[in-house]
Amino acid sequence: MNPTYQTASEQSAGRFENAQSLFGHLDADVVSSLITVAADVVLVMDDLGIIHDGAFGSQELFDIGHAHWMGKHWGQTVSEDSRPKVSAMLRDMGNGKHSKWRHLNQAAIDGTDVPLSFSLIAVPSSQANGRKRAFAFGKDLRPQALLQQKMLNAQRAMERDYWHLKNVETRYRLLFQVSSEAMLILSAENEKLEDSNPAAMALLGDDLQKTNWSLAQFVDKASLSAMSKAFAQLRLSGQAAPVAVCLTQNGMHVTVAVSLFRQEKTSHFLLRLIPVQSNVFSLAQTRNKQLLAEVMESAPDALVVTDMSGVVLSANKSFLQLAQVSNESLVRDAPLERWLGRAGVDMKVLLSNLKQRDLVRLFATRVRGDLGSTTEVEVSAVSVTGGEQPCLGFTIRDISLRLASEPKASTEMFRSKGQMTELVGRVPLKDIVSETTDLIEQMCIEAALELTSDNRSSAAEMLGLSRQSLYVKLRRFGINVPDVEPEA
Repeated sequence: MNPTYQTASEQSAGRFENAQSLFGHLDADVVSSLITVAADVVLVMDDLGIIHDGAFGSQELFDIGHAHWMGKHWGQTVSEDSRPKVSAMLRDMGNGKHSKWRHLNQAAIDGTDVPLSFSLIAVPSSQANGRKRAFAFGKDLRPQALLQQKMLNAQRAMERDYWHLKNVETRYRLLFQVSSEAMLILSAENEKLEDSNPAAMALLGDDLQKTNWSLAQFVDKASLSAMSKAFAQLRLSGQAAPVAVCLTQNGMHVTVAVSLFRQEKTSHFLLRLIPVQSNVFSLAQTRNKQLLAEVMESAPDALVVTDMSGVVLSANKSFLQLAQVSNESLVRDAPLERWLGRAGVDMKVLLSNLKQRDLVRLFATRVRGDLGSTTEVEVSAVSVTGGEQPCLGFTIRDISLRLASEPKASTEMFRSKGQMTELVGRVPLKDIVSETTDLIEQMCIEAALELTSDNRSSAAEMLGLSRQSLYVKLRRFGINVPDVEPEA
């Protein structure tokens, strides 16, 4: 007997054409098996949302939810943000509507959330009371969530690498442009000019901008032969001795230091032209020093020059903004530790390391503004003892935005612990203990505020402090200081 098929008007999406002949003869066990394999989780509930039974596609899901979900209202088995979705799905079932797939976070027995996508289908009841039952079909979203998290982490890592390379490129480009030495970059393949700095323009003239520029136009034959040998030696061994060259344009004798470097998949020659008669180049050096001073004054990072004891000699605009002062005269001749460091200890560490090593990199500390602000910074410093006046140079970078975009971690204590070990023997013990006590006190206050969702009354009670004492400490550490203090 041929099966009868529904007409186009009877057929609809989500329905079989001949469901009766296909499934009418199946018993309950077969139907149960079909339902189970159709989803990772199947929950059976009444029209009130009480879960009476369930089937799970894996032993892991069974252990997570079987004992924890059975006999409870569906809304009690999900996280708080998923409960409105459950209510909406049950409401649609009561109105005879087929619910769409909804993302719910089911609570596991260990307190964690399991992401599942559910669709609720109502079925008529065989009982005399006529109450409906419903099947909630759930798909396990953990593999997709894990994949999304991996993609997000990879994207963040790529963005960090991109900005790191961008910053490195900017720094070296700046050094290349403001260098007092004339520099040329040639292609190692055909010796064509690829780039030059302003000092090279001052030495060789505007002809460097011509597209058909070649080294042969600027050096005599003997010098060109010596340069060709140096290039060949570079290609062979990667090293070559400096070459004495005579420039045909002005007869100047220069020493050319040649080096080879690779960028991506191509090789390049870096030529440094050092005049034998340095006085000819003094005007370009003066101009480049002025340019460097202008760049330092407008740099986004704070730059400070002090004497060997840490008294400020000069500072740029970025430092004035961090210190919250209006002009440079207000910071000149003042100790840098007035704004930089915690409780006067960090500055002692910096000065001690500079005296011993002449260089400090990425020292984590903070800057305190005159108006009460506190900014997390990284400090790199150098000791310059070879000039007319020995001095210390500090580069101070604001890292507060970077810290805010990263997951919060308890790194403050560990970072400070590493710094504290360098203080032993240089700073009195009472100062070290005072600094460590301040750090622990600040961490406890921040933890209490986080646990109480920034409820200061509860935080004060948790810490065993009065509200007024807590507010004094909040102002001391610069932590979410309120506009109005509580009454005593």
